[in-house]
Amino acid sequence: MKSFKEYSKMENNATLETEEKTAAEDLTKKIAAAYNGKSNAAMLQNILREAEKNKRAGTLSNEEIDKFYESFSPMLDQAQRKRLRAVVERLKNI
Repeated sequence: MKSFKEYSKMENNATLETEEKTAAEDLTKKIAAAYNGKSNAAMLQNILREAEKNKRAGTLSNEEIDKFYESFSPMLDQAQRKRLRAVVERLKNI
């Protein structure tokens, strides 16, 4: 590190990463609570619909999509994780 300015940039980036991770974790918890007891198909359709809408509006980045997957996938079995990964890749290509 050569200057305070560089240190400040590093601190700001670390803060943004922490905030993004917290936002993704909060979103994951909200989604899990909202869909508790509903079918997997209904849950996946609603997630996909909302994510597509936000991606097209420019309010959802590929990084946020990846963080959502990382947070949500441990709650799923292997087949569900595979389906979610396919959805994630589809969303990232929008």
